[in-house]
Amino acid sequence: MTHDTRLGFDRETLAQRVVFAPGAAASRLADELRRLGGTRVLLVAGSAEAELADRLTADLATRPGAGAGPVVVGVFDAVRPHVPVAVAEAARATAAETGAEVLLSVGGGSTTGTAKAVALTTGLPVLAVPTTYAGSEATPVWGLTEHGRKRTGVDPVVLPRTVLYDADLTATLPVGLAAASGLNALAHAVDALWAPRVDPVDTVLAGETVRVLAEGLRALVADPDGPGAPAARDRCLYGAHLSAVVFASAGSGLHHKVCHVLGGAHDLPHADTHAVVLPHVLAFNAPAAPEAARRVAEALGDRDAVAGLVALARDLGAPTALRDLRGPDGTRMREADLAPDAALVAEAAPPSNPRPVAPADAEQLLRAAWAGTDPRGDGER
Repeated sequence: MTHDTRLGFDRETLAQRVVFAPGAAASRLADELRRLGGTRVLLVAGSAEAELADRLTADLATRPGAGAGPVVVGVFDAVRPHVPVAVAEAARATAAETGAEVLLSVGGGSTTGTAKAVALTTGLPVLAVPTTYAGSEATPVWGLTEHGRKRTGVDPVVLPRTVLYDADLTATLPVGLAAASGLNALAHAVDALWAPRVDPVDTVLAGETVRVLAEGLRALVADPDGPGAPAARDRCLYGAHLSAVVFASAGSGLHHKVCHVLGGAHDLPHADTHAVVLPHVLAFNAPAAPEAARRVAEALGDRDAVAGLVALARDLGAPTALRDLRGPDGTRMREADLAPDAALVAEAAPPSNPRPVAPADAEQLLRAAWAGTDPRGDGER
């Protein structure tokens, strides 16, 4: 090891209040809303989270004039994956019509993304209560989809001012969805290792994130109803937060560019897409990023990073082929889509990626992910 290379980097730390409160989200909610200053609350929660959101907000006033505390003045539930522009516009209109002063997001990444879309144009503060491991709640990244293309951007105004984490709220996640959502979080950490703004702090956090998530997810999937499940959920949610912190700092690497193309073009399920694609991006980049691969392997407790990630996905029962995924309307990605998608991936690939990404490279990667081919080159998994 040499010591003659000086260490230098730029890093920004995001201003956000983070509250981990196992089993206490409902009792802490009103106080956290008061901290944000406004009392007129627009609740953003998809239909799947409606019952949970109702329970969480049961102690809040539901009509103006019902007291000095926070008041739920409206509900927006037309949440869609990848935040279509039309959905964003409808949510913004609801915020304006209700005179909302604070946005309360209860749900996964699509729900948080919808609240962010409102904050982007209104500047309203967001309090996020995550129910999955998506991680959007801890990043200043927004995303909107229109005409089959997903565009993203970074703006500090969309970063939720407060995140209220309660792992008990993830207890109703089906095991398969929890596994895929956890692998989505893990992808943030792995992709950060070669992302455009990665720094030494990110690399340390990324390794710890992979380790925490792998341990938590394995424990949760092995015995989702056992006595150790609450602690496993705590670790998974903590790992998801770490992953988002790393992603927010390091930026979007090749893996996320691939998934943004696929999500925008085919409306594929977000977490499942990340779970399928990640081992293939890791296999593509690992030869040109040996230090990143070493950190991933070490965190997974394996001699080889790709083998360790494949083993984790297998243990979790995660999906392995893009051709098996269905969009909300039941359609699947076709083999004929691979070439045009590959061209978009090559165009979007960050210049900082450890190796160049030509359209042919991108198509080979996508073809393997579409077919479910073992990224180690040993045939289908």
